Amino acid sequence: MYRVMLVEDDARLADLVMEYLAGYEFKVDVVSRGDEAVARFKAAPPDIVVLDLMLPGLDGMLVCRQLRDLTKIPILIMTAREDSYDEVSLLEQGADDFINKPVQPRVLLARLRALLRRTQTKQASDMLTFGALSIATSDRTVTWRGEPCVLSNTEYKLLLVLAESAGTVLSRDALLKKMRGIEFDGLDRSIDNSISKLRRKFDDADSEKIKTVWGEGYLFSPSAWA
Repeated sequence: MYRVMLVEDDARLADLVMEYLAGYEFKVDVVSRGDEAVARFKAAPPDIVVLDLMLPGLDGMLVCRQLRDLTKIPILIMTAREDSYDEVSLLEQGADDFINKPVQPRVLLARLRALLRRTQTKQASDMLTFGALSIATSDRTVTWRGEPCVLSNTEYKLLLVLAESAGTVLSRDALLKKMRGIEFDGLDRSIDNSISKLRRKFDDADSEKIKTVWGEGYLFSPSAWA
Protein backbone atom coordinates (compact mmCIF):
# COMPACT_ATOMS: atom_id res chain seq x y z
CA MET A 1 0.00 0.00 0.00
CA TYR A 2 1.38 3.39 -1.03
CA ARG A 3 1.06 6.39 1.28
CA VAL A 4 -0.13 9.66 -0.24
CA MET A 5 -0.05 13.03 1.49
CA LEU A 6 -2.84 15.10 -0.08
CA VAL A 7 -2.54 18.81 0.67
CA GLU A 8 -6.00 20.16 -0.24
CA ASP A 9 -8.37 22.55 1.54
CA ASP A 10 -11.47 21.49 -0.42
CA ALA A 11 -12.91 18.87 1.93
CA ARG A 12 -15.29 17.48 -0.67
CA LEU A 13 -12.51 16.95 -3.22
CA ALA A 14 -10.22 15.49 -0.56
CA ASP A 15 -12.88 12.95 0.45
CA LEU A 16 -13.47 12.02 -3.20
CA VAL A 17 -9.77 11.44 -3.82
CA MET A 18 -9.33 9.51 -0.57
CA GLU A 19 -12.29 7.23 -1.28
CA TYR A 20 -11.26 6.55 -4.87
CA LEU A 21 -7.60 5.85 -4.17
CA ALA A 22 -8.43 3.61 -1.22
CA GLY A 23 -9.84 1.15 -3.76
CA TYR A 24 -6.42 0.90 -5.40
CA GLU A 25 -4.25 0.29 -2.31
CA PHE A 26 -3.41 3.91 -1.60
CA LYS A 27 -3.63 5.26 1.94
CA VAL A 28 -4.32 9.00 1.87
CA ASP A 29 -3.37 11.44 4.65
CA VAL A 30 -5.15 14.77 4.13
CA VAL A 31 -3.62 18.11 5.15
CA SER A 32 -5.92 21.11 4.73
CA ARG A 33 -3.45 23.96 5.25
CA GLY A 34 -0.23 24.83 3.44
CA ASP A 35 1.54 25.93 6.62
CA GLU A 36 0.96 22.50 8.17
CA ALA A 37 2.24 20.43 5.25
CA VAL A 38 5.96 20.36 6.04
CA ALA A 39 5.44 19.41 9.70
CA ARG A 40 3.04 16.62 8.69
CA PHE A 41 5.51 15.39 6.09
CA LYS A 42 8.29 15.18 8.67
CA ALA A 43 6.04 13.38 11.15
CA ALA A 44 4.82 10.77 8.67
CA PRO A 45 6.81 10.72 5.40
CA PRO A 46 4.65 9.51 2.49
CA ASP A 47 5.60 7.83 -0.79
CA ILE A 48 4.19 10.67 -2.86
CA VAL A 49 2.69 14.15 -2.34
CA VAL A 50 -0.38 15.54 -4.12
CA LEU A 51 -0.39 19.29 -3.61
CA ASP A 52 -2.99 21.96 -4.34
CA LEU A 53 -1.72 25.44 -5.20
CA MET A 54 -4.37 27.66 -3.62
CA LEU A 55 -4.04 26.89 0.08
CA PRO A 56 -4.69 28.76 3.32
CA GLY A 57 -1.66 29.55 5.45
CA LEU A 58 1.00 29.10 2.76
CA ASP A 59 0.92 29.11 -1.03
CA GLY A 60 1.33 25.74 -2.72
CA MET A 61 4.39 26.83 -4.70
CA LEU A 62 6.19 27.71 -1.46
CA VAL A 63 5.14 24.40 0.05
CA CYS A 64 6.49 22.62 -3.01
CA ARG A 65 9.83 24.37 -2.69
CA GLN A 66 10.10 23.56 1.03
CA LEU A 67 9.23 19.91 0.48
CA ARG A 68 11.71 19.59 -2.37
CA ASP A 69 14.46 20.85 -0.06
CA LEU A 70 13.61 17.94 2.26
CA THR A 71 12.96 15.05 -0.08
CA LYS A 72 13.29 13.57 -3.54
CA ILE A 73 9.93 11.79 -3.51
CA PRO A 74 7.46 12.68 -6.31
CA ILE A 75 5.33 15.82 -5.97
CA LEU A 76 2.20 16.04 -8.11
CA ILE A 77 0.52 19.45 -8.30
CA MET A 78 -3.23 19.90 -8.66
CA THR A 79 -4.03 23.27 -10.19
CA ALA A 80 -6.98 25.17 -11.64
CA ARG A 81 -4.58 27.51 -13.43
CA GLU A 82 -4.01 27.09 -17.14
CA ASP A 83 -1.04 29.41 -17.58
CA SER A 84 2.08 27.96 -19.24
CA TYR A 85 4.20 30.33 -17.14
CA ASP A 86 2.79 28.74 -13.99
CA GLU A 87 3.55 25.28 -15.36
CA VAL A 88 7.19 26.21 -15.95
CA SER A 89 7.36 27.77 -12.47
CA LEU A 90 5.99 24.59 -10.92
CA LEU A 91 8.68 22.47 -12.53
CA GLU A 92 11.35 24.95 -11.46
CA GLN A 93 10.11 24.75 -7.86
CA GLY A 94 10.64 20.98 -7.91
CA ALA A 95 7.27 19.57 -8.96
CA ASP A 96 7.44 16.32 -10.95
CA ASP A 97 4.09 16.62 -12.70
CA PHE A 98 0.79 18.50 -12.53
CA ILE A 99 -2.85 17.76 -13.18
CA ASN A 100 -5.57 20.27 -13.94
CA LYS A 101 -8.77 20.69 -11.98
CA PRO A 102 -11.47 19.51 -12.09
CA VAL A 103 -9.63 16.32 -11.29
CA GLN A 104 -10.65 13.08 -12.99
CA PRO A 105 -9.91 10.27 -10.51
CA ARG A 106 -8.79 7.81 -13.22
CA VAL A 107 -6.30 10.33 -14.60
CA LEU A 108 -5.00 11.13 -11.11
CA LEU A 109 -4.48 7.41 -10.41
CA ALA A 110 -2.60 6.97 -13.69
CA ARG A 111 -0.34 9.93 -12.95
CA LEU A 112 0.41 8.65 -9.45
CA ARG A 113 1.29 5.20 -10.72
CA ALA A 114 3.54 6.62 -13.44
CA LEU A 115 5.45 8.80 -10.98
CA LEU A 116 5.89 5.93 -8.53
CA ARG A 117 7.16 3.61 -11.28
CA ARG A 118 9.65 6.27 -12.36
CA THR A 119 10.84 6.68 -8.76
CA GLN A 120 11.22 2.94 -8.23
CA THR A 121 13.27 2.64 -11.43
CA LYS A 122 15.50 5.51 -10.31
CA GLN A 123 15.97 3.95 -6.86
CA ALA A 124 16.90 0.62 -8.42
CA SER A 125 19.52 2.31 -10.61
CA ASP A 126 20.93 4.06 -7.52
CA MET A 127 21.64 0.75 -5.75
CA LEU A 128 24.58 -1.57 -6.41
CA THR A 129 24.29 -4.97 -4.73
CA PHE A 130 26.83 -7.79 -4.66
CA GLY A 131 25.89 -10.58 -2.25
CA ALA A 132 26.00 -9.09 1.26
CA LEU A 133 27.33 -5.74 0.03
CA SER A 134 24.98 -2.89 -0.92
CA ILE A 135 25.99 0.59 -2.10
CA ALA A 136 23.28 3.25 -2.29
CA THR A 137 24.67 6.04 -4.46
CA SER A 138 21.74 8.34 -3.72
CA ASP A 139 22.84 8.88 -0.10
CA ARG A 140 26.31 7.25 -0.16
CA THR A 141 25.22 4.52 2.25
CA VAL A 142 27.22 1.30 2.31
CA THR A 143 25.78 -1.80 3.99
CA TRP A 144 27.82 -4.95 4.67
CA ARG A 145 26.14 -8.11 5.97
CA GLY A 146 23.10 -6.12 7.02
CA GLU A 147 25.04 -3.52 8.99
CA PRO A 148 26.05 0.03 8.01
CA CYS A 149 29.71 0.32 7.07
CA VAL A 150 31.42 3.63 7.82
CA LEU A 151 33.88 4.67 5.10
CA SER A 152 35.95 7.78 4.59
CA ASN A 153 35.23 9.88 1.52
CA THR A 154 38.24 8.41 -0.29
CA GLU A 155 37.33 4.84 0.66
CA TYR A 156 33.76 5.33 -0.53
CA LYS A 157 34.85 6.79 -3.88
CA LEU A 158 37.33 3.98 -4.44
CA LEU A 159 34.82 1.28 -3.55
CA LEU A 160 32.22 2.84 -5.86
CA VAL A 161 34.62 3.13 -8.79
CA LEU A 162 35.67 -0.50 -8.35
CA ALA A 163 32.08 -1.74 -7.95
CA GLU A 164 30.85 0.16 -11.00
CA SER A 165 33.53 -1.66 -13.03
CA ALA A 166 33.01 -5.04 -11.34
CA GLY A 167 34.84 -7.82 -13.18
CA THR A 168 37.21 -5.39 -14.92
CA VAL A 169 40.84 -4.77 -13.97
CA LEU A 170 41.49 -1.09 -13.23
CA SER A 171 45.01 0.27 -13.11
CA ARG A 172 46.14 2.76 -10.48
CA ASP A 173 46.14 5.40 -13.22
CA ALA A 174 42.53 4.63 -14.15
CA LEU A 175 41.44 4.67 -10.51
CA LEU A 176 43.10 8.03 -9.81
CA LYS A 177 41.62 9.57 -12.94
CA LYS A 178 38.11 8.42 -12.03
CA MET A 179 38.45 9.51 -8.40
CA ARG A 180 40.43 12.73 -8.70
CA GLY A 181 40.97 13.47 -12.36
CA ILE A 182 44.77 13.12 -12.05
CA GLU A 183 47.28 10.67 -13.48
CA PHE A 184 49.35 8.18 -11.49
CA ASP A 185 52.91 9.46 -11.08
CA GLY A 186 54.39 6.13 -10.10
CA LEU A 187 54.93 7.26 -6.51
CA ASP A 188 51.44 7.90 -5.14
CA ARG A 189 50.57 5.05 -2.76
CA SER A 190 47.16 6.39 -1.71
CA ILE A 191 45.30 3.83 -3.84
CA ASP A 192 47.23 0.92 -2.33
CA ASN A 193 46.66 2.26 1.19
CA SER A 194 42.93 2.70 0.60
CA ILE A 195 42.66 -0.78 -0.90
CA SER A 196 44.25 -2.20 2.25
CA LYS A 197 41.75 -0.32 4.44
CA LEU A 198 38.80 -1.56 2.37
CA ARG A 199 40.03 -5.14 2.63
CA ARG A 200 40.21 -4.89 6.41
CA LYS A 201 36.70 -3.44 6.66
CA PHE A 202 35.23 -6.14 4.43
CA ASP A 203 37.09 -9.14 5.88
CA ASP A 204 39.11 -9.62 2.72
CA ALA A 205 42.38 -10.91 4.19
CA ASP A 206 42.84 -13.27 1.23
CA SER A 207 42.19 -10.51 -1.33
CA GLU A 208 39.34 -12.43 -2.93
CA LYS A 209 36.83 -9.59 -2.97
CA ILE A 210 39.24 -6.92 -4.24
CA LYS A 211 41.91 -8.82 -6.15
CA THR A 212 45.40 -7.66 -7.00
CA VAL A 213 46.28 -8.38 -10.62
CA TRP A 214 50.06 -8.04 -10.61
CA GLY A 215 51.40 -5.57 -13.14
CA GLU A 216 47.89 -4.41 -14.07
CA GLY A 217 45.90 -3.14 -11.10
CA TYR A 218 42.89 -4.16 -9.03
CA LEU A 219 39.73 -6.11 -9.80
CA PHE A 220 36.44 -6.04 -7.87
CA SER A 221 35.13 -9.62 -7.92
CA PRO A 222 31.31 -9.51 -8.15
CA SER A 223 30.87 -13.13 -7.00
CA ALA A 224 33.00 -12.97 -3.83
CA TRP A 225 30.69 -10.89 -1.59
CA ALA A 226 28.27 -13.59 -0.45
